[in-house]
Amino acid sequence: METGKPAAGPPPAAAGGRPSYQLPEVKERGAAKKTGEPQLLDRRLYGQLVVYRGCERASDVVDAVKASGLEAVVYLDVNDARGVGLFVMNEDPAVLAGPWRELQLRPPFKALTLDPAFTMLGRTYGTGREPNLEFALLQKPRVTALNPAWPWAVWYPLRRKAVFATLEPEKQGKILHEHAMIGMAFGQADLAHDVRLACYGLDRDDNEFVIGLMGKDLHPLSFIVQEMRKTVQTSKYIRKLGPFFVGKAVWQSPAPAAPGAGY
Repeated sequence: METGKPAAGPPPAAAGGRPSYQLPEVKERGAAKKTGEPQLLDRRLYGQLVVYRGCERASDVVDAVKASGLEAVVYLDVNDARGVGLFVMNEDPAVLAGPWRELQLRPPFKALTLDPAFTMLGRTYGTGREPNLEFALLQKPRVTALNPAWPWAVWYPLRRKAVFATLEPEKQGKILHEHAMIGMAFGQADLAHDVRLACYGLDRDDNEFVIGLMGKDLHPLSFIVQEMRKTVQTSKYIRKLGPFFVGKAVWQSPAPAAPGAGY
């Protein structure tokens, strides 16, 4: 799950003749173009889930979020009759520290209680295999999270054991491929679709990724989590999963046009 590869060539020499650290490519990287040129993009989507307790009128929350003009989803919390979840997306992280923050300082949120254990923040990232990097980073998460045909959602963070980062790239790739094949099969069957966000350095509990599973029914979302438990990544290399937020969308911003099932 690398976000980029270091530039080719030997690292430059530092003072005293010692090699210095070579900066990696910090732009997002997708699959190479047909010309052989690397597919690089210095844009990404930031997404944040927040959960509030003590909400007796979800319609008030919907009205406030809708009026804000932010691209978002409002969920009813299945595990708390007075709980609501909000997922917001934007390319500019300053929006999270500006209009998004200001919205939450006004009614009806002033009368509600934020549950910090369920706050999840991350960014879209390139794996180096995306045939259309811009779509994968900027549009696919919107198509998935805002699709009215997929109202059910399960959100959770995860952290792998540190030893995973020391594995050879070939072994990492084989482990991740097994995981990916399950996700692709569920997606092609229109049973579960995902939003994957990297949260290195952005998460209170030092998690690495935030995962959102969306679908038309709830039980396949539970089933895919169950199936993933059998993979090498989950059974051997996951240090921590959760907490899990389970919700049903009561309002979504208008979704961009979807390219079809199995995208």
